Amino acid sequence: MTQRRWIPLLLLGLATALLAGCSTTRVVEGQVQSFSTLAAVPTPATYRIERLPSQQAPSFDAIATLAEQSLARAGLQRDDAAPRLLVQLGVQADAVPRYDPFRPYGPYGPGPWGMGGWYGRGGWGVHGLWRFGEPTPLHRRAVSIVIRDAANQAVVYETSAVHEDVWVSDPAVYGVLFDAALSGFPKPPQGPRQVRLPLAPPAP
Repeated sequence: MTQRRWIPLLLLGLATALLAGCSTTRVVEGQVQSFSTLAAVPTPATYRIERLPSQQAPSFDAIATLAEQSLARAGLQRDDAAPRLLVQLGVQADAVPRYDPFRPYGPYGPGPWGMGGWYGRGGWGVHGLWRFGEPTPLHRRAVSIVIRDAANQAVVYETSAVHEDVWVSDPAVYGVLFDAALSGFPKPPQGPRQVRLPLAPPAP
């Protein structure tokens, strides 16, 4: 098979794999760590979200709604007038570059042509004759939740979840990460752990 025929077949295979992946339910793996002083869910299990100044914009409403849904699944109920707990949210989004172990000198050296592959968490690629297919940066999405006792401002629960992948779906990924961060509430396992939860594909 000639190179001219091989390259289109490779691209066709990539497109087929991408379409197949988009039609199925993805699994989001979150790196979770939680700290708790709670022995049980407080009574009453009411809370109020306290937004930071940077979270006052209407664009944060969708994130807050996802967090409220996760807090409800954890057994907490929003009550802004008489909260037993105060909840503070944190979200973060950035890109993490990936190192290609097959090209320690970078994508353009040494060698005029070069053939090689790379692999990494969440994706794969091929370096061809024209040096296409550099490692796709990882999208890093992180959430945090700090819960305080409304009576004395003491922190009673602190948790975070981080997900890195070449694929990203915002803000839906944040909802899954809030669920992951609250897994085991109010007595989560000790130490860092991995939590895998499904992310349903968007409605057509």
